[in-house]
Amino acid sequence: MGVEVRCEGPLFDGRAERAIQDAANDARDDVSQFAEEHVLALTGQYFRHPSGYYESHIMTTRVSADVDLVHDQGVVYGPWLEGVGSRNAPATRFAGYGHWRQTKQLVEARGPEIAERAVRRHLPEMGG
Repeated sequence: MGVEVRCEGPLFDGRAERAIQDAANDARDDVSQFAEEHVLALTGQYFRHPSGYYESHIMTTRVSADVDLVHDQGVVYGPWLEGVGSRNAPATRFAGYGHWRQTKQLVEARGPEIAERAVRRHLPEMGG
């Protein structure tokens, strides 16, 4: 008597692992894109006389394989616009817009949902 066991399918031939990595990459990219678009939308909504300079410096940078950073490339007056600079209230009446803080809060709230959609797109490749 003999028993033959054959393991086939996405879990065993590497397709599932690739799909999981693709899902993680897409989730990171989607959340980063959402954050960048949201902060740009807020600057468009809040800034009274935008020159376009600050907005043109908002970008997403891949920091590591698992981390993207949405930032303003260190524009010198960025902290003032946000409201965390030394020249904000109480030194002056300008309290800042809080566009980064609001974006962070929204990403924390909506990020899991955005990431889940990315993972769901790759479920068929994972064999599920």
